[in-house]
Amino acid sequence: MENLIQLIEALIFASDTPLSARKIKEVLELESEKEIRKSIAQINEAYQKNQSPLTIIEVAGGFQIVTRDAFAPWIKKLYRSRSAGHLTQRALETLAIIAYKQPLTKQEIEGIRGVNSDAVLRTLIERNLITITGRKKAPGNPLLYGTTKQFLEYFGLKSLKDLPKLREIDELLKSDDKFLESLDQVALQQMYPEELGLTSMRSTDDAEQKEEPSETGSSSPQEPKEDETSNHDATE
Repeated sequence: MENLIQLIEALIFASDTPLSARKIKEVLELESEKEIRKSIAQINEAYQKNQSPLTIIEVAGGFQIVTRDAFAPWIKKLYRSRSAGHLTQRALETLAIIAYKQPLTKQEIEGIRGVNSDAVLRTLIERNLITITGRKKAPGNPLLYGTTKQFLEYFGLKSLKDLPKLREIDELLKSDDKFLESLDQVALQQMYPEELGLTSMRSTDDAEQKEEPSETGSSSPQEPKEDETSNHDATE
C-alpha cells in the first residue's frame, strides 16, 4: 500500500484516544499488525532524525503521538490554567489504593483511608478513572471497584503491569524525607504492609497517636470520619 507510513501517522494523529494496532489494521484493511509496528518505528526514527518534539508511544493498549519529555516544562506553562482540574491528594490516594488492590469494595477502601470515600469515588467514576467491576460474594453483595482504560491513558501506562513496584516506591520515599512526612502515615501503613518491605513508612510513634476529637466530640475509631471534601466534588 502506497504511503502506508503517512496513513498510519495520520490515523494516530487524528484519533483523540490511543489507537490500537488492531483498529489501524481494520481501517487500512491490512493482513498483519507487524507491518503497522514496523511503520511506527520508522516514523519515530524520522522524528528523531529531524529532532522533532514529537514521538509515538504505546499507551493504554494503543498508540498516541505525544511531545517529548524535554518539552514538558513549557507544555505545563501552556496548560497552567487547567490546574484546577487536577486530582487532589485525597483522590490520588484513593486511586492508588484501587489500582494496587483492585478489585475491592468501598468499605475496604474506607478501611484503609480511614474516612468516608463517597465523594472521592463519585469524582473518580465521573472522570472515568475507575468503574464498577462486579459484586463481592459477601453479605450485602457490595460493589467492587477497579481502574479503567482511561486510568492507563491518564498516567501513560501500557497496562497495570507498568505500575511502579511497591518496593521501588519505598526506595523513592526513603530518599525524600519531606515528601514522606507529608503523607498520611496511617493510610500508608495499611496500604503497604511490612511484609512488602515498606518499613520506612511506619512511625514508631503511631501506636501512641490518639484520634483527634471532632468539632462535635470524639468519633468512634470503628466509624469512618466524614471526608472534608464531601461537599466539593468538582475539585476532587
